[in-house]
Amino acid sequence: MTVLLFDDPAIRPQLLPFTFTRPVAALRCGILTVAEKWQHRLQQPVHYLTQQYLQAKFPAGPVGGPALVINGAVCPDDLLVRQVQGLAPGQALLDGDLLVAAHLADAANIAELIQDGFTDTRQVAEPVVALREVWHLFLHNGAEIRRDFALLTHGRESQPIGDPHTIVYAPENIFIEEGVRIRAAILNAEDGPIYLGKNSQVHEGAIIKGPLALGEGSHINAGAKMRGDNTVGPHCKVGGEVGNSILMGYSNKGHDGYLGNSVIGEWCNLGADTNTSNLKNNYAPVKIWSHSAGRFVNTGQQFCGLMMGDHSKCGINTMFNTGTVVGVGANIFGAGFPRTFIPSFSWGGAAGFETFKMPKVAEVAERVMARRHLAYDATEQAIMQHVFDETAKDRIWEKAPVRDTPALNAE
Repeated sequence: MTVLLFDDPAIRPQLLPFTFTRPVAALRCGILTVAEKWQHRLQQPVHYLTQQYLQAKFPAGPVGGPALVINGAVCPDDLLVRQVQGLAPGQALLDGDLLVAAHLADAANIAELIQDGFTDTRQVAEPVVALREVWHLFLHNGAEIRRDFALLTHGRESQPIGDPHTIVYAPENIFIEEGVRIRAAILNAEDGPIYLGKNSQVHEGAIIKGPLALGEGSHINAGAKMRGDNTVGPHCKVGGEVGNSILMGYSNKGHDGYLGNSVIGEWCNLGADTNTSNLKNNYAPVKIWSHSAGRFVNTGQQFCGLMMGDHSKCGINTMFNTGTVVGVGANIFGAGFPRTFIPSFSWGGAAGFETFKMPKVAEVAERVMARRHLAYDATEQAIMQHVFDETAKDRIWEKAPVRDTPALNAE
C-alpha cells in the first residue's frame, strides 16, 4: 500500500518560508524529518503529495491504487501509528477538525476527498503533535528528540566514546553511531538524550547538554556551548552558543555568537559573531511576519529568535532582532539591525535592500552545493525560480519609484 504524506492546505502557508522549498513532511523536528519518522515507524517508503513545482524533487510515487494518506504536519508515536494502520478502506482519522490520516481504496481522487471530507470518521485516542506554525518547530524539538532517540536506538548498542579526556554524565542517555570522533568535550545527558550521527565530530572543549541531535557528517566546533533542545541536521558546522534551535541541514554557524529559539533552513551561513535576540527587553510576547497573513502576528511566545529560509546568508557581526523572519535566497550584511521581515532574494541590510537577482543567486548556490558534492541542477533551479516569482510581491522596493540615491553594490 502506498503511503502519501500530504501538505495540509490550511497549514503549509503557516510554515513559510521553510515550505517554499520543501513539503511540510520534509521539515526536521527532533532527530528526523516528519517523513523519516513515519517511514521508520511504518517500515516502508513514504511519498509526498505537495505543490506541483516541488514534486520533481519530492515525488508522489504511484498515482492510483490503495493508499494511506497522512497529514505531513503530524508527528507520529506508537499509539497514533497503530490507529492509522487500523483504518479500514474509506475511513479517516481526525483530531477535532484536523484530518490526520485516511485509508483510500484508490488514491487517484485524493485531492477531492481531502477538500470535501470523509463520511466515515473516527477521532484519535490522544491529541496529536501537529507542526502548525514555524515556532512549533523549536517548541516541540526537545520532546521530538526524546521520541526519535527511543525509536532509533531501541535494541541497539552505542559505539564507545573512547576518548579519555571527554567527560560524560548519564552515559546511558548517549548514543553514538559509527565513525563519530569526540575530543576533550563535555557531554551531559542528565536532562535529555544526546544522539551523535554517523561520521559526526565533536571538537575540543565543546560543551553539550541534552537533548541534542547531531546529524550525519556534522561538526560541533571547538569551544561550542550547546544548551539543550538543539538539532543540528546532516552536514552542518556549528560553533558559539546555541539554545533550543534547529539547523535543517547543510548549513553553517561556525563561529562565536548566539542562536536561540531559532530555525535555520538548508544551505544557510551565519557569519562570525552573528547574534540573534530571542527575548524582548519588555518581556512581551514576540510578533513575527506571517507570509500567509501578509502581516505580523502574535506568536504568544516570550522566546522567539530567527526563522531563516533556505540559501540565505548573513555577514559578520549581523544582529537579528527578536522574531526576525528571513525568506529564501537572501544575503544580509552591514551594521545595525536589519528589518524584522527580510523578503526572499533580498540583498542588503539596515541601510536598505535591493533584489538579489537570479543569476547571482545561482552562482552562489552552485559554489556552496559543490562543496558538499551536490549539484545545483535543473530541478533545484526551477524551484528557486518559482519561489523568486512567487515572492516578488514582498520585495516592495521593486515597485517603488526610482530615487537618485546610489544602489547597493550587488557584485
